This record gives sequence, structure tokens and C-alpha cells, in this order.
Amino acid sequence: MTSIRHFPATHPLPDWRNFGVMLRVLLGVNAMALLAALVLAPDLGGWLSAYVELAAVVEPCLLISLGLLSILRDVLWRLPLRLGQGGVLLLVGALAFALYGYWQSLLAAEGGSAWRAAFLAVAAAGLLLGYFELRAAAFSPAQAEARLAALNARIRPHFLFNSLNAVLSLIRARPQQAEEALESLSDLFRAAMRDPGELVSLADEIALGKQYLALEKLRLGDRLVVDWQVGEVALNLPIPPLMLQPLLENAVYHGIEPAAEGGAVRISIDQQGDELHIAIANPTAGQVQHAAGNQIAVANIRERLALYYDLEARLEIVAGEKTYEVRIALPCPKTAR
Repeated sequence: MTSIRHFPATHPLPDWRNFGVMLRVLLGVNAMALLAALVLAPDLGGWLSAYVELAAVVEPCLLISLGLLSILRDVLWRLPLRLGQGGVLLLVGALAFALYGYWQSLLAAEGGSAWRAAFLAVAAAGLLLGYFELRAAAFSPAQAEARLAALNARIRPHFLFNSLNAVLSLIRARPQQAEEALESLSDLFRAAMRDPGELVSLADEIALGKQYLALEKLRLGDRLVVDWQVGEVALNLPIPPLMLQPLLENAVYHGIEPAAEGGAVRISIDQQGDELHIAIANPTAGQVQHAAGNQIAVANIRERLALYYDLEARLEIVAGEKTYEVRIALPCPKTAR
């Protein structure tokens, strides 16, 4: 079990390896460069050419800084916050000073001063660090975990009642199966109450999903057909808790239960490069009356993914005439390959 006490949005010193952080830094620095070009340009017509000239100086420094900060991320995170921020400012300022001095030696930069370039680079980095610190304060770990606890999909009361009724019908005829069903039900509710700040293994999530579907199979019988397609994946891969079960519950509740003839729920799990791909599909017949609830549940999971991974995870919906499919892509840590 892996703890993720610090979500990407809650660490006051940014995770420079996170795609969302990189994108915000690139957009922020280029926005400042555009404003600077607007100030420096003699007229509005020369704004774009001024920006291009400025970008030729800013972009190499920015990209090299991001590369070095991503390498030094763990070292900086181990330092006290202010010392870590000071280390970022020192690195950016020293790099800007060195690069500008090098360009001056090649006569690539006319006029200006390396000290001035270093000061401007430190000022821009300071503004971005201030933004990330304010953002982290808005998404403090306690608030993020409270938000996750609220968003964490809970097993619906109707499922609890239906499962208990199915177990009651088995007690006399098949007591052993009834006991196993109660154990599975206990595991599901234990998972629903799990600390949302901890990751679980993919193997545990698959086992939990199979327990859930086995309980629904008791109630729905032959109306529910399950098709698991698990490719060559690292089963020890850490993922957020309750990623599969809520989607499986949606598939049963919205796709199988309303249809008199039932249908098949298909689960595909595969690892492609640096990403884990999960797809859950169900028939759409009889789903109209539950469509709003399905969208709420999917929005819930999408927000949970944003809290866990920022912009590095994706959730897509493919709604056809006969099938409804939810696709999720999660980043794979190198240690899980």
C-alpha cells in the first residue's frame, strides 16, 4: 500500500516532473514574456517581432531550468520550504546569468546586462513560486483528502439492500455461499471506508471488482455476463482506491439492471508504455432513465483523478448506439513496470 499524503496540487514546492506543473510554468513565463514585449516594442506593430527576439533568450533558459528542476525535485523537496524555494531562485538566476553572459561573449546579445537578466529571471521564478504556494494553500492536504472523502464513490444503498436480500435467500439453501457473499460484502464496505489518501495495488482493485460482480451475479443471475480482458500489466501498480468498483456499479446499474434481457459488462485493462488503460463498457438499452446519474458519477471520478494526478490522467466517454464505454488512462511509475 502506497501513501500519497502530498497530492500534486497540495505540495507548496511544485512537482517539476508533473505535466500540469510544466504546462503552467510554460504558459506563465510566456505570458510574462508577451507582456514584456508589449512594453518594450516601439509600437503595436512591432510587438510580435519583439516577443520573438525575447523568446529566443527566454525559452532556452526556461527549458534548461525545467530540466534541472525535474532532476533535482527530490533533493529540493527534502529541504525546508523556504530553503527549497531559495534553491530554485538561485538555480534560475545563476542559469540566466551564465547563459546571458555566454550570449554576450558570442555577440548574440547586444547591450543589457547579465545581472539584469538574472534579476528578471529570479523575479519571474518568484512570481511563479508564489502562485504555486497560493495554489497549494487553496488545496491543502487536509482539504484535498476531505474533498476526496466526499468524492470517493460510495456503494449505493440500493446495492446494500439488494445484496442482503440475495444473501438471505441463500442462507437456508446454500449457507456456505451465503457466508462467502457476506464476506465479500464486508470487503466492499471496508474498501469504501478506506483512507482516500492511500494508493492500492491494481491486483487488489481487480479482486474487489470481481467480488462486487460476484455479488451482483447472485441477484441478476444469467442476466449479467462479465468479460474480463486483462493484458500484460504490472499487478503491483499503485492506483487510487475504488477506481474500478464505482464504474462497474455504474455499468450494472445503468446498463444491465434496466434491461429485461440483461447484457454483458466488458472490462479491459492494459499497459501501454507509460500509461495504464482501463475501459469498462456496458449496453445502453434501457439506460435513458439513469443517464443523469451516470454523468454525475463519471464527473465524480474525473474530479478524483484531477486531485490525484492533476493533468496526467484522462477520462473519456464513448457513447454509441448500443454501448456506453468509460476509458481511463493513468500514469505508470517506472518502479511498477
